[in-house]
Amino acid sequence: MAHTPMSGAGERGTAAGRLMSIGAVLNRLREEFPEITISKIRFLEAEGLVEPQRTASGYRKFTRGDLERLALILRLQRDHYLPLRVIREHLEAYERGEQIQLPAQAAPREAADEEPWEPPAADHRPAAARIGRDELLAAAEVDEARLAEWESYGLIAPLPDGGYDAGAVTVAKLVADLGRFGLEPRHLRAVKAAADREAGLVEQVVAPLRRHRNPQTRAHAEATARELANLSVRLHAALVRTALGVRPS
Repeated sequence: MAHTPMSGAGERGTAAGRLMSIGAVLNRLREEFPEITISKIRFLEAEGLVEPQRTASGYRKFTRGDLERLALILRLQRDHYLPLRVIREHLEAYERGEQIQLPAQAAPREAADEEPWEPPAADHRPAAARIGRDELLAAAEVDEARLAEWESYGLIAPLPDGGYDAGAVTVAKLVADLGRFGLEPRHLRAVKAAADREAGLVEQVVAPLRRHRNPQTRAHAEATARELANLSVRLHAALVRTALGVRPS
């Protein structure tokens, strides 16, 4: 695993090098973390794990040190499945110049030539990043009762271990925003059903690739799934705008 060295704490608060917008940081991180979103970066900022500068008009500006810090956080989540509390402790130790002993990474399982490859059970697929229930409530700025209601309608679902993937934060914030316009969870069941159908179409395309014995083909399946998902979202948005007669913003 290639690690980008993390700059010291002093660099984080200074304009070391060219400052970057949150969009530029997102593009840089996506080279290694394709699932990263702006919402995830904002969540990490809200948790105090990264502290970008702010312009007079309130826009976030990130230094190279901030970018490296975010990359380190995401690696600790992806490769070692560490909770944010432990990651925070590691970051503080890094800033003090201490060496940290991380748990060993699990070696990828190589299937024997004579054995057909079987996809892992959904319960054991590692998530790009996982957060706890309290973290989701804080990020979405909602209470327990509202989250429970969203779950009852299937808009948000916990993972088998009780945590949530990073996408749950995005869903929760969007559901909350729609609620300000009077759209309740029961109104959004049709949206969820449509999303499930679109996901089913994507799965039909990539399922044969995921079952392939060649690791490169299986890796290509994930890239194909992401591309199809992005195209599906764009098509859905275009169809809704067309139906409403609304021009793209």
